Amino acid sequence: MIVTFDAIQINTSMKNLFYFITFGLFLTSCTKEPGRGGTGSISGRVYVYDVNGVGDTLQEFYGMDEDVFIIYGDKDSTYDDKFACSFDGSFRFDYLTPGDYTLFAYSRCISCPDETEVVKKTVTINNKKDVINIGTLNILK
Repeated sequence: MIVTFDAIQINTSMKNLFYFITFGLFLTSCTKEPGRGGTGSISGRVYVYDVNGVGDTLQEFYGMDEDVFIIYGDKDSTYDDKFACSFDGSFRFDYLTPGDYTLFAYSRCISCPDETEVVKKTVTINNKKDVINIGTLNILK
């Protein structure tokens, strides 16, 4: 009888452990990291100021074919995706899950050591179907 009881006790403990692990995995698998796989979107436009060496603006226009980069979350600074702007300077990143995102483009910088700086905006998608317009990223060329 004691052997049977011990076997039942071990079996019950193993079953409880199995349920605990399964439930824990279920809870963690329901939370998605920021990134693709959702229904949210972030859009905007790039506006270019063409400047000469002393900083005078020669012309202004929406940035056709300018690259805009996106970073999913805040765990690193490596971009996760990029988009080349349309003819009117517009860009759009679709199918995003809720979370924090950083969008950026490269701009000319006369006073910077490598003559380039990052122009960025950080936004948060709070709900699954959020459609966020970040406005305009102004860059120098």
